[in-house]
Amino acid sequence: MRISSDFDGGNIICRACDDPGDIRLEIRRDANSHFYQWFHYRLTGARGQDCVMQIVNAGGAAYVGGWPDYRAVASYDRRRWFRVPATSFDRDAGVLTIRHAPERDAVWYAYFAPYSMERHADLVAEIAAASPLVRLEVAGATLDGQDIDLLHIGRDDGKPKRQCWVIARQHPGETMAEWWMEGFLRRLVDPDDALARSLLAEAVFHVVPNMNPDGSRRGHLRTNAAGANLNREWNDPQPWRSPEVLHVRAAMQETGVDFALDVHGDEALPYNFIAGPHGIPSLQPRQIALMHDFQAALVRACPDFQTARGYPEAAPGKADLSMCTNWIAETFGCLAMTLEMPFKDNADARDPAAGWSPERSRKLGAAALDAIDAVVDRLR
Repeated sequence: MRISSDFDGGNIICRACDDPGDIRLEIRRDANSHFYQWFHYRLTGARGQDCVMQIVNAGGAAYVGGWPDYRAVASYDRRRWFRVPATSFDRDAGVLTIRHAPERDAVWYAYFAPYSMERHADLVAEIAAASPLVRLEVAGATLDGQDIDLLHIGRDDGKPKRQCWVIARQHPGETMAEWWMEGFLRRLVDPDDALARSLLAEAVFHVVPNMNPDGSRRGHLRTNAAGANLNREWNDPQPWRSPEVLHVRAAMQETGVDFALDVHGDEALPYNFIAGPHGIPSLQPRQIALMHDFQAALVRACPDFQTARGYPEAAPGKADLSMCTNWIAETFGCLAMTLEMPFKDNADARDPAAGWSPERSRKLGAAALDAIDAVVDRLR
């Protein structure tokens, strides 16, 4: 048997792999950081054997609340991912155990269905070639020298347009965010979609499908190559620490922002929900009213979304302005929100085989156009 993770987005340390009933693993920390939780590895040579894989440092992970009721994902072809039912967490021992008898010579396991930088390149190429309304810009380079891809989508007809920004994967281990992007972008550039055509008559979309290419390739949970949590860098990004935020923020200041959506995943909460800009110093009732209308429209378009559960609201004047949504809402006075999706399953509509999945993430991404359409004419 062999455990390996030396590939795009891979992360595991193998401590023992001689006995299929006693495979001991550790998750590697993000570089220059204390964060860890993302894992992605391949097991070969164990076909038909009852394997017991123990992630022995799970108890020290960034979000221990993410392990109860969690089930790992697995795949034989890296295209179809399924949940491993026999996943359990021993809180006292701090060990996550995955029990599985592989049906093939090679099987991949991960925290959530991975989204590689190669797939990211394919998505960007697909969307850039899909429509003459798309312009691809490299906003800048990461610390590892990777491109920060920025897609501008809209008509240049001389009419004033709303400037809509959508970004994803500030936290690289939240791969559901880029699966969401597939659904969102493919619908937006579909010439046969009447709603997409209507939106592009009123708005220009600026889309960063992956804010953190370095963390994505390195197999990080939450940080970039410098160990920076990009969603705590927006008030003062530095080129040596968070160039990703520095470059995207500069592009936002060039276009202005009338709408912003920052797409994420939450380790512990098994729901899809929105976190708004509550607590920013300049918060206006108009921003909250627009957010409520956006949420109501998204519930109608995709019942996988809900509004009953989410994060506590920040007290007036107490918002953290280093966070993307808060900084944008405060700087531009616009509707800015964070969308969160689960690593586990949607507790309101469970899927025992797949849990929350790439397919459901894509559907939610496509439905976001309906929600934007509900507010676009009132964004300014």
